[in-house]
Amino acid sequence: MSSSTLAVALTIAGSDSGGGAGIQADLKTFQAFGVFGTSALTAVTAQNTVGVSAIHPIPVDVVRAQIEALASDLPPDAVKTGMLATRELVSAVAAALDRLADAPSVVDPVMVASSGDRLLDREAQSAVASELVPRATLVTPNLQEARLLAGMEVETAADAHRAAARLMEAGAGAALVKGGHLEGSQAVDVLHHQGGERTWTRARLDTRHTHGTGCTLSAAAAAAMARGVTLEDAVGLAIDFVRRAMETAPGLGSGHGPLNHFVTAFPAGPPSS
Repeated sequence: MSSSTLAVALTIAGSDSGGGAGIQADLKTFQAFGVFGTSALTAVTAQNTVGVSAIHPIPVDVVRAQIEALASDLPPDAVKTGMLATRELVSAVAAALDRLADAPSVVDPVMVASSGDRLLDREAQSAVASELVPRATLVTPNLQEARLLAGMEVETAADAHRAAARLMEAGAGAALVKGGHLEGSQAVDVLHHQGGERTWTRARLDTRHTHGTGCTLSAAAAAAMARGVTLEDAVGLAIDFVRRAMETAPGLGSGHGPLNHFVTAFPAGPPSS
């Protein structure tokens, strides 16, 4: 943890003008976990719960400058990456993770928004696999992202286990394959890490309020690790936080609505420092 008693987490991601995903969701989640949030903005988007109407990537040198400014004065206890938009930004952020290697990193390989709009150009996809995944303490793909990164079909829980194993073989320290889109009445999340495997199974929620679930989960895991929580426990806390945030969603918007980031991060009390 940083020299202060307050943990610091850094999000390197895009902005969501609708406030439900991206940098906005990450900072809300950091706050809920009692962590001081900092940010390096990679792209500005015009979006709401219905869709994305414009994307403007931030110049690479400006992204590097943001990260350097934070590393020199507010060094993070954990880092998460989200929307990176272009191959050049992926490479720049991969290099930044080397600079911040003392902090655990959670890579959310954001490729497509909840609305179906693409958030990563096709040239950047291979760079995420070759440059970001091997640097990740934890990578958190959904089924579609796992299929693209692992190079295999991911349609069942057994497939998710195989994809997670492949991502670790590719260099990730741990892989959480999120199963919210699996067919059937249950959602199954599969974690592989150096200490073994774990699966979380729960009844699927019938809700349209799913905007920002991936951003929120990865931010929650990073925030928990910034506070010194073990990786497996951090993932469990993140899954639970997202579940309760979906269950109590405020009902905003006419599309994929945002979550309730006001829910308690630690229902059983905060971890001891």
